[in-house]
Amino acid sequence: MLDPRSEIYPTIEYRPIQPSDLEALEKIHLALFPIRYEREFFLNVVSGNGIVSWGAVDTSRSDDRRDEIIGFVTTRMIAAKDSEIEDLFRYNSSRKDLTLVYILTLGVVDGYRNLGIASSLVREVVKYAASISNCRGVYLHVISYNQPAISFYKKMLFKLVRRLPMFYYIRGQHYDSYLFVYYVNGGRSPCSPLEIVTSFVVDFRAFVKMLIAKFWSKEDHCNPRWARCQESNILLATQSNKRMISGDNTRCHV
Repeated sequence: MLDPRSEIYPTIEYRPIQPSDLEALEKIHLALFPIRYEREFFLNVVSGNGIVSWGAVDTSRSDDRRDEIIGFVTTRMIAAKDSEIEDLFRYNSSRKDLTLVYILTLGVVDGYRNLGIASSLVREVVKYAASISNCRGVYLHVISYNQPAISFYKKMLFKLVRRLPMFYYIRGQHYDSYLFVYYVNGGRSPCSPLEIVTSFVVDFRAFVKMLIAKFWSKEDHCNPRWARCQESNILLATQSNKRMISGDNTRCHV
């Protein structure tokens, strides 16, 4: 662990997460986030089964842990038509195969914070997304009260494109979500009057559906599955377009 009082900055390198990282990855997630991830999630990460990830390592360490990850970002590819922001790309209706990269988890261990590691990890994601010709952006959700995370992604030039009412359900209370996008390969927000109206109509319909679900549906007690990470990237259970979180996490692990 890096001594924060030290004036010697570590040498950080970035590489894909690999099977040998399994134990360290589980340990870091347990330390950073308030709920447990399923074993399946970590196995999928280290094996690259539907998840693309990067790890940060401190190669300046003199011990045998110089290749142990001290930061990470995990992502998965999503078809644009299956995302919450599909309507933002309807101006390019000639392409039916557009994709997006969704950030699942992002974290840096305590002793290595404020060294630009999280920023570098996000840049790796953006570079990866830009290398895929039919990819139009990187996106994620942030819970509305997580100001550190909101500030971080704005600093990284992500665009705040949407506020999703009552998106999270945490300990019996609903919270809104902010949706951030970093566009690549010519992706952009709607700018013509028709595009803006279309986007508004889609948002309004989603809001009405959430209101109806709130007043007419009973709470779903189905067994949760690991899913997309929101806020500071913790394991969530999904219920329609909402995210139900059994633990609360207000820290920004960057």
